Amino acid sequence: MDDAGASLQAEMSAMGRAATAAAQALRLAEPAARTRAIAAMAAAVRAAAPEILAANARDVVAAQAAGLTAPMVDRLLLDAARLEGLAQALETVAAIPDPVGVEIGRWTRPNGLDIARVRTPIGVIGIIYESRPNVTADAAALCVRAGNAVILRGGSECLATNLAIHAALVEGLREAALPEACVQIVRTADRAAVGAILAGLDGAVDLIIPRGGKSLVARVQAEARAPVLGHLEGLNHVFLHASADPQKAIAIAVNAKLRRVSVCGAAETLLVDAAAAERLLPPVAKALAEAGCELRGDAAARAIVPMAAATEADWTTEYLAPVISIAVVEGVAGAAAHIATYGSAHTDAIVAEDAAAAEEFVARVDSAIVLINASTQFADGGEFGFGAEIGIATDRLHARGPVGAEQLTTYKYVVRGTGQTRP
Repeated sequence: MDDAGASLQAEMSAMGRAATAAAQALRLAEPAARTRAIAAMAAAVRAAAPEILAANARDVVAAQAAGLTAPMVDRLLLDAARLEGLAQALETVAAIPDPVGVEIGRWTRPNGLDIARVRTPIGVIGIIYESRPNVTADAAALCVRAGNAVILRGGSECLATNLAIHAALVEGLREAALPEACVQIVRTADRAAVGAILAGLDGAVDLIIPRGGKSLVARVQAEARAPVLGHLEGLNHVFLHASADPQKAIAIAVNAKLRRVSVCGAAETLLVDAAAAERLLPPVAKALAEAGCELRGDAAARAIVPMAAATEADWTTEYLAPVISIAVVEGVAGAAAHIATYGSAHTDAIVAEDAAAAEEFVARVDSAIVLINASTQFADGGEFGFGAEIGIATDRLHARGPVGAEQLTTYKYVVRGTGQTRP
């Protein structure tokens, strides 16, 4: 290891030690102090708006010069409205109930032992993410709300923006007299910093959360020495059942695909029930095309509506663009089979007036979020009432779906006795 590598390793280890100490202080802090810190973060973000937007403008220019795609640049972009939304999300997190110390179960055994299951912070969380500057604020606020210290490592394309936001977040911690190390950010684009976090920072990191593309998540899951809460791409489907109301089908399909194509909740595949495809597909396809969406269909879909041919790769592509693949399937079972083969267990929706069909879809589709007669774009922690989210977890352990403050806690058992001994 050269001098630069040794220096970075020492710096990262120091961050881990500082985070461990900060996590202890944050866990013992009063809920009101955590609330004050997050509310002060929101105020500091607003006060620093000129600096944050100027930094973001530099990042956007550099990203465009580097040839990043339009959806990736859109994920990176902050304007006054988006920055205000970021501040409002912080205020929402400040207002949600503090999960630390909350009893989630309590019972008394025949021997008189009183047993309670109580929420407690995880400890130190490492978050590795790409592009989205709002993740910097959302992750910090949610971790502080849940009593965790956090080490943030954003994408190099967003470094200036993230550093400007982080400066405001630290100001919020100071206002509440909480350690600045409660929220730390890696200040270099050196990829070795990611490796250091994955190695666990000498045991300091208790959980790693990746948020980004498939290659990032795969690397984290392969190399991390701490537990990982995975967030895979959104290979999301909208299934139009034979009983679907045509107007609902149009509205939901267009919104799910096109409201914002760069979010992980955007639909990438439209599935149409063969029993009603000739009735449902033409108006939905027309609405999508008129809204600027490119259609790629299987043979059955193309026999009904002229469109480009879908390839096998289309079914596993997160377009993040105004493109949608379309397949005709045989009922709920066919839709569920297609989703099981090509989906990412993220978010899938059915449009149906037949309640039994909708419930069958829910039973058959094992995704983190399953919607009935609603757009996949509701796959969002804010829309779930969590205030914000760090991501959509697609694993089956610990947490699934939007990861908010409650999902960033674990629990311990508190057992109260009156002198009992075990025979």
